[in-house]
Amino acid sequence: MDPVIIVGAGPVGLTLALALARQDVPSVVLDEGPGKDEPRLARTVVLREDTAALMERLTGVPLSEAGCRWAGWRSLRRKQVMREVTFDDVEPAPLHIAQHVLTGALREACAEERLVKVSVDSRLDTVEQEPSGVTAHTRGPKGTWWRGSHLVGCDGPRSTVRKLLDIRFPGRTAVERHAVAALRTELPWEDEALLHRMPPWRTSGPTAGEVTGRPLPDGVWRLDWLLPPGKELVTPELLVARVRETLAGWTGGPTPPYELLDTGVHTVHHRLARRWRVGRVFLAGDAAHLLGALGTQGLDEGLRDADNLAWKLALAWHHGPHEALLDSYQAERRAVVAARLRAADQALPLVRGGGGLRAVVPGSARGHDALLTDGHLGRGALGTPGAYATSPLAPRHLEAEVPVRTAPGAPVADVPVTAEDGSFVRLRDRLGRGALLVVLIAPGTGVWERKHWVGAGLMPRLAAAVTALPHPAELLVAEGYPGAAAHSVLLVRPDGHLVTALNGVRPADLYAAAEATLGGPAKTGAEAGAGAR
Repeated sequence: MDPVIIVGAGPVGLTLALALARQDVPSVVLDEGPGKDEPRLARTVVLREDTAALMERLTGVPLSEAGCRWAGWRSLRRKQVMREVTFDDVEPAPLHIAQHVLTGALREACAEERLVKVSVDSRLDTVEQEPSGVTAHTRGPKGTWWRGSHLVGCDGPRSTVRKLLDIRFPGRTAVERHAVAALRTELPWEDEALLHRMPPWRTSGPTAGEVTGRPLPDGVWRLDWLLPPGKELVTPELLVARVRETLAGWTGGPTPPYELLDTGVHTVHHRLARRWRVGRVFLAGDAAHLLGALGTQGLDEGLRDADNLAWKLALAWHHGPHEALLDSYQAERRAVVAARLRAADQALPLVRGGGGLRAVVPGSARGHDALLTDGHLGRGALGTPGAYATSPLAPRHLEAEVPVRTAPGAPVADVPVTAEDGSFVRLRDRLGRGALLVVLIAPGTGVWERKHWVGAGLMPRLAAAVTALPHPAELLVAEGYPGAAAHSVLLVRPDGHLVTALNGVRPADLYAAAEATLGGPAKTGAEAGAGAR
């Protein structure tokens, strides 16, 4: 069968190629560039815990060592500390990493993967599709025709794929602008990120604004200054002046020594493609959406696009048409990104406008801080990873469904589990293989070898129910899960989102939930009972 054609060799396109390869699906990545990325320390990304784990799982590289996990976060307003957060195992720190480092790790993993072919200097100019597949043409030194089963446009904000499909990309331009500098220096907050609003050395006017400092390895910091509305030209002199006054203000004396490594201007746009699927062609990442205000990270969402789409494409590639399942990619991901854009668009006037929030929230400064911190740290309405609560794949009317701390459709917590071979692993280690995961909560099993309990109690009946599911599934056992009672059974999608939690071994409900997850009829447990038996 023909490979999947992926247009764009940025982090999203390379992630999708690797995720497909892990599920035995070949792909061709069309890279319009030379296959190398310019080192830019002023261009960094912040990944939440689960997307950072996804990157490490796909690349096999401990990216935490190549980036920086912050020890804490602090918010300041003028000279006052408004909020401090210390990261630990309960609240893991996000991963801050230079984008070229991340892309380089993905490229190296693709180079070692036999199912991934990267074609450099290949610029797309034509896409044609018919019921049996997709044909794409590239121009350049290696201009040729490519044949694929599906095509995914991961080719950025100016996506050629999106334009060839004539998909509208409405939204707002230049929602915010930031001057950016990467520099090596010593600051009072080692390995702590900070947001400083209305710093005292900028006492009035629209330029009072805010500055964010995020550490990187080797004593490097990325500093972002919010620019006032308009088209203020960021000259080298202006940027150096900002650097010097900020460092002096933070250290409480003359400007400390620093080495300026890279600079830039980051402009935030908010846009959302009208359609993310046209037949056998899909959009992902910046080709489908642009967001990034208040600390929300567009790349983080793009990686979630790839993770969501990979297992669905893999299932269709191996087993034939699954139209409802493929349609669910747009339904799920577009809804999540749209909600995040709405939340940011509602919060921005309050946070940036000053007076607006005072009429709504007592203690407006702390209200501002809470909104901004949540956005930067991946929490709250502005930052929490989206849940697919209203997904067309969500099962309905399961009699045995019980609540756990993870809502249906949300990413699961990463708990230790015992695998079928008796090994002790993390739950996230079993994701991305194309199989459903069935997790039995069985306190006490962690202190015994698997052979002592695999044939006892609920296990034989649950193992039989898992074998009867309409799609390959792996049975895992956990000592506990947040909010789950003993003997609860969790069904988890290949991309790590919770389908449902059931009260005990309920084969009919488990079968119904699995069938709905694959895009089949969202039957009740009673209706699916015959299939489970």
